Amino acid sequence: MKYEIKGETLPVVVCSLESGEQMITEGGGMAWMSPNMKMETTSNGGIGKVFGRMVSGENLFQNRYTAMGGNAFASSFPGAIRAFTIGPGEEIIAQKSAFLAAESSVDYSVFFHKKLGKGFFGGEGFIMQRFSGYGILFAEFDGYVVEYELQPGQKIVVDTGHLAAMSASCNMEIVSVPGVKNALFGGEGLFNTEITGPGHVWLQTMPISNVANVLRPYFPTSSN
Repeated sequence: MKYEIKGETLPVVVCSLESGEQMITEGGGMAWMSPNMKMETTSNGGIGKVFGRMVSGENLFQNRYTAMGGNAFASSFPGAIRAFTIGPGEEIIAQKSAFLAAESSVDYSVFFHKKLGKGFFGGEGFIMQRFSGYGILFAEFDGYVVEYELQPGQKIVVDTGHLAAMSASCNMEIVSVPGVKNALFGGEGLFNTEITGPGHVWLQTMPISNVANVLRPYFPTSSN
């Protein structure tokens, strides 16, 4: 499969597939395609995978495209599309709703933070997506993407929602903001995400939840 990521603020990935190659995408992810593409809506797995997609913010059903030409998958929010080549034994952990499209040989499941207590209060970092198998994965992130390579034991503290993806070799912990005054009046929430290497980290500059909070005061409200 050949691909090209086009656009900046609202990107699209254009894929050229050989005859018989297959890709999986979320419903509504396809922007345009050749007329000889075959589309099939599928649950793509048993009830466990369907439930995992539901709790991680994805659709219950997916579309499988069997290629006789090419198609394009567009981002749903201003940001960036990143391509990940996953090899046997490799895994990527990404924010929920990151999945855009992938070769059919790429598998993904729900990733729960191991400490449920803090995870429930940690916001978006509690439920994420785990990608494995082999092949090319296309993920969409919010805003501009900044990358870091963490050495063993090296840490980075990230505001909740700004973690876009990380290597599965990284360790993620939900940590409390130190100090009562900092937590209550600092405006940064009660918890942060601490990531420890080794591994690669992808951070996003404009989480959709932050955009929603900024726009909320401008939305009209119904009055009694």
